[in-house]
Amino acid sequence: MSELRNIALTVHELEAGEFYWVLLEGAEDDSAPPDLLPFVPLEVAEDPQPTYANALVAGVAALRKIFGKEGPRA
Repeated sequence: MSELRNIALTVHELEAGEFYWVLLEGAEDDSAPPDLLPFVPLEVAEDPQPTYANALVAGVAALRKIFGKEGPRA
């Protein structure tokens, strides 16, 4: 089985009442302290959601659409 990729989902409120989901992927960075895992943007919502919860659910849906049932595998 292939290695599981390190993907994170976060929500940002860029303007009051406009919430965007962001998928991030863990990145290798030998210069980073060993207790930190740097992330880089992988996918970002194009349209805002009216609530944090809606954006979170939309982010999970995007994660499932991109990676399917097996999750993010390399």
